[in-house]
Parts: sequence; structure tokens; C-alpha cells
Amino acid sequence: MFATRSVARVALRSAPNAVRYFSSSRPVAVAYHSYTLPSHNPPPPRGDDVPETSITQPDPLPKVHETRPPPQQPQRPQPPQPQHEAPSQNAAAPATPKTPSAPAPKLNEKEAQKPKAARPRPKLRARKAAMKLTPAAVEQLREMLDQPDPKLIKVGVRNRGCSGLAYHLEYVDKPGAFDETVEQDGVKVLIDSKALFSIIGSEMDWAEDKLNQRFVFRNPNIKEQCGCGESFMV
Repeated sequence: MFATRSVARVALRSAPNAVRYFSSSRPVAVAYHSYTLPSHNPPPPRGDDVPETSITQPDPLPKVHETRPPPQQPQRPQPPQPQHEAPSQNAAAPATPKTPSAPAPKLNEKEAQKPKAARPRPKLRARKAAMKLTPAAVEQLREMLDQPDPKLIKVGVRNRGCSGLAYHLEYVDKPGAFDETVEQDGVKVLIDSKALFSIIGSEMDWAEDKLNQRFVFRNPNIKEQCGCGESFMV
């Protein structure tokens, strides 16, 4: 209780001093200063002269029923770049002395006029006939072909006899596509293409006896032959 009374006394004593200080202090006022506006315009913002591209403004998408392509943006022309002149190669490269070229060898007049040797041609050798004719066979064939309507004689083989193959002769008007032609002493004889392997290298002869007259063949390709000599095997 005594503490409260002492605090109150101290407050009453300090109150007149505070009123005196507030009444004696001057009011604080803010001074006003005028400023002039700038006469020149501010510079434009950077990138103002750059045309609008797809980055700044996306390309408009075509409509559903519109088939025309979207308008293209105008391209900005690029300033020409200065071209630097390259030093000439003639000035940089050292001058090399020209050496005289060696003269071409001249041919003698005789060598120039001499004709070139002709290329030797291969010699064509006569092919060996597939079958030989004896003089008796040639004479008999000439008599058989000396007729008003002559025909060619064709020699072949047939599967006949006890050994398997037998000779077969027939008259034909013209040779076949693959028949072999044997010409000797003005007489032509045809060999069947199917029988050429069995007849090649044979000799054709004409034989006469008291029983018969016929053409006989001496064939080196025969391996087996029947006793009568009618059939053979190669």
C-alpha cells in the first residue's frame, strides 16, 4: 500500500514537467520541393522492331473446313556480310622454273610405212566322219539313189535280236533336226541322232553271197554279239 502511494506521488511530480516540454516544442513540418519533367522521350524497349514470330505469336491453326495453308510470316532480310578477299595463289606460290619436256621419239619412215603383222587365223581341222563307206558300199548306194524319185538312206538301230540292238535302214525324204550327215564320193548317208553313240566310228560295206545281198557294218564299239551276227551290244 505504501508502494502505490509513492508511485502516485512520483507521477504527480513529473506530469507538470512533461506538459511544459510539449508546450515549448515547435511543430515539425515537411518542406515541398518541385521537380521538372524530362523533355526527351524514353528509348523504345528492346526487341520492339523484331517481327512477331511463332515464338511471340503462335501460327493460327487451320479451321476444320479450311484447306488453305496458314499464312507465312515475312522473313527479315539479313544484312550482307563483308567478304574478305583471299590472297591470290599466284602471289603466295613461289615461281617454279619450267623444265623443257623431253622430245618424243621419232619413228623411222620404214617402221611407220611397215604394215602391221596380220593376226594368224586358227586353222580349221576337218572333223572326222562318224562313219566310213567302202568303195563297194559307195557303188551300191549310187545305184540305189539313181532313180526318178531319189531318196536319202538313214541308218539307225532298233531293239531287236538276242543281244539287244540291230541295224535298221530306211528311206527318208529329208534329214531330221539332229541327224548326222556323212558324205563321201558324192554319196550322202544319214545317221539317226539316237543311234550315233552306237554307230560312231563304224565302217559300212556291201556284201554279196549265194544266199543274200546286204549292207554289213564293222563296229569297234561292239562288246557282245550274237552267233548269227544280227544283233550286238555296245
